[in-house]
Amino acid sequence: MKAIGIDLGTTNSCVSVVEGGSPDVIANAEGERTTPSAVAFTKDGERLIGTVALRQLAMNPERTITSVKRHMGTKWRKSIDGKEFSATEISAMILRKLRKDAENFLGENITDAVITVPAYFNDMQRNATKDAGTIAGLNVLRIINEPTAAALAYGLDHGDPQMVMVYDLGGGTFDVSIIEIGDNVIEVLSTAGNNRLGGDDFDERLTDYLLDVFKTRTGVDLSNNNMAYERVKEAAEQAKKELSSMESTVVNLPFLSQNSSGPLHLEETVTRAKFNELTADLVQLTTEPVQQALNDAGIAASELGEVLLVGGSTRIPAVQAHVESLTGKKPASSINPDECVAEGAAIQAATLESAMTGNNALMPRGGELLLLDVVPMSFAIETVGGVATRVIERNSTLPIHYEQVFTTAASFQTKVEINVLQGERPMASDNKSIGKFLLKGIKRAPAGVPQINVSFDLDANGILTVTAKDLGTGNEQSITITDSERMSDEEIQAAIRDAEQYAEEDQARRDAFAERDEATRLINQAEERIKEAGKDMPKEEKRTLKASIANVQRYLAKRPEKRRIRTRRISRAPWMS
Repeated sequence: MKAIGIDLGTTNSCVSVVEGGSPDVIANAEGERTTPSAVAFTKDGERLIGTVALRQLAMNPERTITSVKRHMGTKWRKSIDGKEFSATEISAMILRKLRKDAENFLGENITDAVITVPAYFNDMQRNATKDAGTIAGLNVLRIINEPTAAALAYGLDHGDPQMVMVYDLGGGTFDVSIIEIGDNVIEVLSTAGNNRLGGDDFDERLTDYLLDVFKTRTGVDLSNNNMAYERVKEAAEQAKKELSSMESTVVNLPFLSQNSSGPLHLEETVTRAKFNELTADLVQLTTEPVQQALNDAGIAASELGEVLLVGGSTRIPAVQAHVESLTGKKPASSINPDECVAEGAAIQAATLESAMTGNNALMPRGGELLLLDVVPMSFAIETVGGVATRVIERNSTLPIHYEQVFTTAASFQTKVEINVLQGERPMASDNKSIGKFLLKGIKRAPAGVPQINVSFDLDANGILTVTAKDLGTGNEQSITITDSERMSDEEIQAAIRDAEQYAEEDQARRDAFAERDEATRLINQAEERIKEAGKDMPKEEKRTLKASIANVQRYLAKRPEKRRIRTRRISRAPWMS
């Protein structure tokens, strides 16, 4: 059984598998090499995923969800028909489609996968991504960083020792990593980024500009008109793409609104220069992470052997020019920015699957590539005075085991709360709290006497586990993780059941549509036979056949998912051999 690699993106997702030693991107059921990360709920209860969801976005904006990746690991919820969905559950729907497309392509069941995340995702976001994979029916072998996956894909064909920078500007996140390639080892030296910067922000700038143009000319504000807003936003995204290869493009949206004078249209020529002006500060926001990554790696830009551009937003000419000005190097064009992350994930998946099964035939060509990744942000603990006391430094190589002895701050404490933080700020309140661990049952003693050994284990996924042991008694104490933003095991299991239920309903719906098509074919065939036979067909036979046609047509008038269509009476008609 093959393992797949999945790039779960903000705007688009991609799935790949290693065959014959090389990664191949798997086209989806619609024949596309990438799948829009969009989920829609129709009023009939159907769930649409991918391109079909995007097609109806303008007409159904309130029930269509895009860019959900930006909400991973948060309390975000979307209510549809009285049921609330988390970002994890919506992502699981996308992953389930990718898994199904891979199974159809490979002709076998798929369970094992490597899924990528932005390098700057924190512990909660990584856990949420792993949970989404579980809900989708996947055994997540590894969570790896997107820039690292891109370097794996590049390193498969460019194994000469060198330093590379991976500049990853996707739909919703930005990462930059400095990676050393050599002797079948891919070692991440440093990483930096911004989880709130991506192509969506570029789209928003152009959308706001077009809305302002329309308001200035017509006096009508479309910002609260959801359908019109989505049309403008969709046109802005298309214009952005066109401006990557053209100096200007025309946005033409008829019948956007109306007033007492009649319909109102929008037609505006947007130049690349104007787009660059609107987004110049967004491009500039990538400067600091690039410089931080170089400084943390301890190298100068001149020492880079190659600069790799990853993510669809790196097609913007102003972005490419900015990267070249920062590094003094023209970015490489040897990898596909939309597909290389999934390909790298597939390489890692094949390597892990080969190691687990001992089947060297699954191994990527050139043998095993050893991946040494890093933790993107520091881990700290809140101590007296609200100080964030650093325990694991950012850019430490994974996996990591760290132990530290703590004690009580007050006399006769029987429990201690440990607030684990992720971030780089000196004060606890300025960092992200990823879990509060409550150690209970401490023997009453003066302050400073109890010795509590707390160990931190960061696995290869960058996910943290904390355990504690009372050195005075030698007993390990239980720890309760009070992280309200992560799904509980019960919620995950409920989501799995829900996904399986809808998978069955989707199959039943597909079966119903297949029967509907077959019934329509038989009706057409029966009507054609009646026409051909003319007066030669006995009147009683003709009356029976027409009654059967009418009966089936009544069924076709009903919703196919509510009523299965019976076609046997027509199929047994004597005039339909």
